[in-house]
Amino acid sequence: MSPFLAGMLQLLALIAALALAYRPLGDYMARVYSSTKHLRVEKWIYKAIGANPNAEMRWPAYLRGVLAFSAVSVLFLYLLQRVQGSLPGSLGFSSIDPDQAFNTAASFVSNTNWQSYYGEQAMGHVVQTGGLAVQNFVSAAVGIAVAVALVRGFARSRTGELGNFWADLVRGTVRILIPLSVIGAIVLVACGAIQNFAGIHEVGQFMGGSQQWNGGAVASQEAIKEIGTNGGGYFNANSAHPFENPNAFSNLFEIFLILLIPFALTRTFGRMVGSIKQGYAILATMVTIWVGFVLLMMWTEFAHHGPAFEAAGGAMEGKETRFGISTSAIFSISTTLTSTGAVNSFHSSNTGLGGGLNLLGMQLGEIAPGGVGSGLYGMLIMAIIAVFIAGLMVGRTPEYLGKKIGTREIKLAACYILITPALVLCFTAAAMALPTPVDSMTNSGAHGFSEILYAYTSAGNNNGSAFAGLNADTQWFNTTLGLAMLLGRFLPMVFVLALAGSLAEQKPVPETAGTLRTNKPLFTGLLVGTILIITGLTYFPALALGPLAEGLAS
Repeated sequence: MSPFLAGMLQLLALIAALALAYRPLGDYMARVYSSTKHLRVEKWIYKAIGANPNAEMRWPAYLRGVLAFSAVSVLFLYLLQRVQGSLPGSLGFSSIDPDQAFNTAASFVSNTNWQSYYGEQAMGHVVQTGGLAVQNFVSAAVGIAVAVALVRGFARSRTGELGNFWADLVRGTVRILIPLSVIGAIVLVACGAIQNFAGIHEVGQFMGGSQQWNGGAVASQEAIKEIGTNGGGYFNANSAHPFENPNAFSNLFEIFLILLIPFALTRTFGRMVGSIKQGYAILATMVTIWVGFVLLMMWTEFAHHGPAFEAAGGAMEGKETRFGISTSAIFSISTTLTSTGAVNSFHSSNTGLGGGLNLLGMQLGEIAPGGVGSGLYGMLIMAIIAVFIAGLMVGRTPEYLGKKIGTREIKLAACYILITPALVLCFTAAAMALPTPVDSMTNSGAHGFSEILYAYTSAGNNNGSAFAGLNADTQWFNTTLGLAMLLGRFLPMVFVLALAGSLAEQKPVPETAGTLRTNKPLFTGLLVGTILIITGLTYFPALALGPLAEGLAS
């Protein structure tokens, strides 16, 4: 069997597994966020934090909850790293330097999980499990909570109330993320992933020296890393490391975990707004982009250019031989089209156009299917832009799900889609203009520019993957990338929640013969086109200087 055919069969198996899980998980999450009952453990948590889960919040109060919780999380994780050297279970590692501690705290709280350190050489068990793994859960739960608040904005009318942030945060963690992670961890342990709290031990002599590895609660952290679209690995090699990703089955299973919640949330959306077909339209948009990018990535990596490629059967540089080109392509696209950032291959070793696809996937806004929660609310923002454009073409006031898209709504949507490109392009321009940051580039020319563009694209869009040729462990990159992560995560949430509050206050508009049918294939095509055109107009000049120039020159 050819590697390409094997890859296509694995792609079909992955789609089938996601299809089987789509309905039950989507319906379950809708029930979780619509329920008025609280589990006993949830009541204990509410009592401990002093929250009233039954108190409805308007969007400013909901936003204050998001920002206050996240600010405390950043401070806690920063301090935990700064005192690591004094903690038990530190494996003898020293405390983390201030700039790297800030970068890591911002990274994990913003669901980015960018790593400018070697996990197995810097972080002990306490920081890994009590700090980073905890943020893998709660940062993902924050994203889902904000998405649910926006969905309630569409579903409710004549009220500014969007639910309760603390209830949404706790339910998402306790009822969704923890159960799925337990199941995922058990499967990964069965596949061969390690799960222990072993210390550092020597594994053998190599070339006159010794190689050492430390153990860790890897399987449990790997499960929530993928389920929560986080991406930060226990080891520097991430999902290419056999302790994290032992074999071909675990590799496909991890891709399944990455895509599971983001796709299923479209079903949750359809349930909560009272129209399953609306959820299918959003799902179709996500699937169209994802499948298209996967096929393009396979084509770029299998394309033969010269004797080395022909001998290897494709672009095998930087690929794990256990997985090969096909599943490496599926994995890389699935992580860069979500906010996961996990890698099982070296993205910097992709062909020029292949690296460009990973970049473009993030620049779409992490919406196909995107991160847990952030993918759904990002796609709904693009849907609002699409109906606005359609309304301009036919001369009608745009409407979406029975809500008018007026001046206030379109301004908030426009701010949402502009903030991340502004962060990415401004930080990239500053890094290229200043004399010190460019010293971190391993390569010169188009590929060197792509390294820096990729870093800020990954940070601003809360992805976390890297070209890895860039030495990002400097004060400049630790600080600016940390700022890009925090601003790229929480500024868009301001506009999302303000938009949700505006929509919830509206009176529903009755559907007429002139209403755009947003549950039809025509709207799906319009939405796909809108996403690609807006992204292309925004990023094409930068892409032309980097991956396009490199790809056309090869």
